[in-house]
Amino acid sequence: MSRSAHPAGPRHADVLPEGHYFAPPADLNALDPKVWARTVTRTDTGAVSVGGLDVRALAEEFGTPAYVLDESDFRARCRAWHQAFGGEADVFYAGKAFLSRAVVRWLHEEGLNLDVCSAGELATALAAGMPAERIALHGNNKSTEEIRRAVEAGVGRIVLDSFQEIVRVAHIAERLGKRQRVQIRVTVGVEAHTHEFIATAHEDQKFGIALAGGQAAEAVRRALKLDGLELIGIHSHIGSQIFDMAGFEVSARRVVQLLADIRDEHGVELPEIDLGGGLGIAYTSDDDPREPHEIAASLTSIVTRECQAAGLAVPRISVEPGRAIVGPTAFTLYEVGTVKVLEGLRTYVSVDGGMSDNIRTALYDAEYSVSLVSRASDAEPMLVRVVGKHCESGDIVVRDAFLPADVAPGDLIAVPATGAYCRSMASNYNHALRPPVVAVNDGTARVIVRRETEEDLMRLDVG
Repeated sequence: MSRSAHPAGPRHADVLPEGHYFAPPADLNALDPKVWARTVTRTDTGAVSVGGLDVRALAEEFGTPAYVLDESDFRARCRAWHQAFGGEADVFYAGKAFLSRAVVRWLHEEGLNLDVCSAGELATALAAGMPAERIALHGNNKSTEEIRRAVEAGVGRIVLDSFQEIVRVAHIAERLGKRQRVQIRVTVGVEAHTHEFIATAHEDQKFGIALAGGQAAEAVRRALKLDGLELIGIHSHIGSQIFDMAGFEVSARRVVQLLADIRDEHGVELPEIDLGGGLGIAYTSDDDPREPHEIAASLTSIVTRECQAAGLAVPRISVEPGRAIVGPTAFTLYEVGTVKVLEGLRTYVSVDGGMSDNIRTALYDAEYSVSLVSRASDAEPMLVRVVGKHCESGDIVVRDAFLPADVAPGDLIAVPATGAYCRSMASNYNHALRPPVVAVNDGTARVIVRRETEEDLMRLDVG
């Protein structure tokens, strides 16, 4: 979708997209289980609870804004992915979605592996006790220090992203007297977004080594010649927030063909294939994500069929769900500060957070849902724009949604499906203090990432 621009930046004041009709929900007090964490309910008092705890009590104890994470839901989703793929495949949680030491411990306990893409994520994983052999290091420009730390720790795999990195990792591994297990990330010319995929012109990106022009084949040839590397497989990633499996089918076919070419040229059958992540979740009631067992059955069937056609043994499959696990398990709790009615245009509901705790709407035009959670209401639905408190016209949390017409300052509202990327991409814009992450489980709540303080900001400011 194109966006009109002017010197002050993108326009955000268009009332509604042309031809788009937003129908109010039948019941503003209802909570769609597709977009809310599994233990979220509206109680007899009218307020919402999660993990058996009233959101009003959570706001009083931990303040707002706050990310509230349902631990039991997170663990259940880990188990669902683990069980769906079984012992013959590997599930790597994509740490970029959201990572903390508590989350790493949950992953470890539920049998999942972990994909990290920076020294900070690696340090968090190791500090929380994740066995190094269950960690993968990703990234398109890993520093020599990051590579050294990963090889020294004994990570299970490093995903190679460029010709320079092939040599860099091999050199560091040899210097440390090790042979590092690696995969090569291949750009297969497929990009999938929601319900469509386009199979042309997507080699033009910063990630991976292009399959086109024989570049991936050359990367394989170089990696196989270096003593410091043990090439175990090919990695592919085709996009994010994907609901349609068609793109995965095209990607798997091209990766399997590469495996067949490697066998024919080098006499080697690589034992692993990683199809990446990017599986979608429901941000609104219109979204229709697939369940893990459906995804597992589909991906396994695709790879098996293509390998049989190529005369290859079926490799061990890896996937990397991040958003699909943590995204639905959390919501952001806000307090309403002002309600500004612009007659004939819209109503702005301002909250005590904004783009500093959820940049995705401003960056990607991401769509979210929102509900009044501190009480129930029988008022008429009112089309609103939920905005933050920052000095930007683009500081939008929920672009268009319905709230009760009696929403007022002091009310608590919540935006579901904010477990992925919101805390990870949070900032200190306007010197905002990043919110805490509060984990709830079976009637108890605890902070797993504390709220920043002004003292935190001053410690970084050396004057």
